[in-house]
Amino acid sequence: MGSSTTTGTPDRSSRTVRRSRLSDLVDSERSLGYLLVAPVVLLLLALVAYPFFVAIGYALSDRTLADPGVFVGLENFVLLWESSIYRQTLRNTFIFTAGSVAIRLVLGVGLALLLNESFRFRRAVRAAILLPWIVPTVLGTMAWLWMFNPNFSVLNYILVQSGLMEHGFNWLTDPDLALFSVLLVNAWRGVPFMAITVLAGLQAIPQDLYDASAIDGAGKFQRFRYVTLPLVMPVLLTALVLSIIWTFSDFGIVYGLTKGGPMNATHVLATLSYQTGLASGNIGEGAAISLTMLPVLLVLIIWQLRRIRRSTVA
Repeated sequence: MGSSTTTGTPDRSSRTVRRSRLSDLVDSERSLGYLLVAPVVLLLLALVAYPFFVAIGYALSDRTLADPGVFVGLENFVLLWESSIYRQTLRNTFIFTAGSVAIRLVLGVGLALLLNESFRFRRAVRAAILLPWIVPTVLGTMAWLWMFNPNFSVLNYILVQSGLMEHGFNWLTDPDLALFSVLLVNAWRGVPFMAITVLAGLQAIPQDLYDASAIDGAGKFQRFRYVTLPLVMPVLLTALVLSIIWTFSDFGIVYGLTKGGPMNATHVLATLSYQTGLASGNIGEGAAISLTMLPVLLVLIIWQLRRIRRSTVA
């Protein structure tokens, strides 16, 4: 009995030491994790959280560039809804987003399927497809501004010389055509992102699945519908949500081409917010306009995060 008691004491002592070391290791790893995450958290607080709450404060006041203003509650939002310009801008934003994203989706998926095939100079074509995406927005917008110029428009020149029209279009000065023009430029810039993202999803599909479906007698359309589309859908949905978010809050292309004109025909929420808040000096009203984008963007972000979490758990 005495010997067993003597040998048992070191065992308990060693187990206690191991637990202590393990606890210290876990605590040190947790502390290291907090330390590594701290810079990102501070950056988000400084660049995202603080400006967001400042914007909320501005939106609830009648602040201008010359006057700090006073608290007015939801008065700015009520005035916005009573404004015909704001309602037109809201309609423009949804049309602009829906049209641009639809073009991106169709052309992006089509380009991805084409680039996934084997052909000569495929790598060069893939690199060229990225040009609209990697070119700075200002340079791309200036090029399109030249192409839309009513006097020197290369688009009008092609249409007239080909005999399709007697006179060219007033791309950016016609209220009925201007929104389509800026929508087209936004889609042109976004198609490469959609195409390359979907192409990455296509590259991850095993060739064995296509071979098996071909043996079963499935044609190209059936293989696309029952093999390609279901497997590429997670990637496609992610690219689609990101495209909607970026297009809904787009500023540079619209402002660079039309600045919201003519007659507010191309104003979107981002450009109207800039014009009202900074150009006109009504900081409170401009902040309120920008915050009206929040519900749509928040719903999309929450839906995307929940979908990613479900797919990760599955």
